[in-house]
Amino acid sequence: MRFDFLTALLSRMKAPLLLLILIALPFAAQSQEDSEQEERITSRRSELWNGLYTKYRIGEKLFYYGEYHLRTRDQLVQNMGQIYLRFGLSYIINKNFELTGGIVTPLYWAPPEYADQELPYDKVVNQFRFWQQALFIQSLGKAKLYHQIRTEQRWRRSYYVGSPFQLTYRWRYKISSYIPLNSYKFQPGTYFLSLYNELFIQTGKTVIRNPFEDNRAFVGLGYILNENIQFQAGYAKSWQQQNSGINYNNRDLIRFSVYHNLDFTRKKKPPVDFQPVF
Repeated sequence: MRFDFLTALLSRMKAPLLLLILIALPFAAQSQEDSEQEERITSRRSELWNGLYTKYRIGEKLFYYGEYHLRTRDQLVQNMGQIYLRFGLSYIINKNFELTGGIVTPLYWAPPEYADQELPYDKVVNQFRFWQQALFIQSLGKAKLYHQIRTEQRWRRSYYVGSPFQLTYRWRYKISSYIPLNSYKFQPGTYFLSLYNELFIQTGKTVIRNPFEDNRAFVGLGYILNENIQFQAGYAKSWQQQNSGINYNNRDLIRFSVYHNLDFTRKKKPPVDFQPVF
C-alpha cells in the first residue's frame, strides 16, 4: 500500500519539479555531511570553464560533434586548469534519440601544491579516452527534458615523472531541463532557463576508495541568437571525492558556453530540434 501511494504521488509530479529536487539534493547532502564529520578535509576552490560546442551535419542523420574547453582554477583565473578536447560522430535515430561516440584528448596542469614537493613532476599531463553517449529527449509542454548516459574509458597517469598510464572507467548520468522564458518554443531570440544534475561514478583496478567521483548541479541562462549560434552562462556546484575516499573538493564553477551548428549537406534537411549546450 505504501509503495502504491508513492508511485501515485510521483506520477503526478512534473518532471521539471523532479529535476529541481535532484539538483537540491547535493547541496543538502553537503551541508549535512559537513556538520556530521568534522574530521573530513574539504578543499574549497573556484573555477572558470569556457566552452565551445559544435554540431555539424555531414549526412542526412550523421553529425560531427566537438567540444573545446579552456578551464582555469583557484580564484577562478589564478592558475591554468585544463584544455579539454572532445571529438565524435553523432547519429540521429529519431528526433528523441541519438547516439554519439568518439575520442577525448584532455591536458591537465599540475596543481600549485606540487611545486612544494621534492619529487620531480610534469607541469602538464595528457590523457587518452574513448567515449560513448546515448541521449533521450522528452517534450513537456514548452520545456524539454534530456536524459544523457555517457561512458568513458580513460588512460590516466599522475603528475610525477615516469608514472605509468592506468585504465579506469567513468559512468555518467545527467538529467537536464531547458525551459523557454519569453516564447512558447525554442527559436531565434528566445531566452531559456537551463537546469541539470549529473552524477559521476568510476571503476577500475586502481579505483579503491572513491568509486563516487563527482556530482555537478547547474543553473544557467541561455539565449538563441539564430539557428546556428546559442549562448549560455551559469553556475555549477561540484562535490568531488578525492582518492582517499574521505576528503572532498567543494568547487564553485562559473560556466560560459557557445553552441555552434552548421549544415554541410548539399540538400538542406529540416532543421534538427533545438539542442542545448552540454
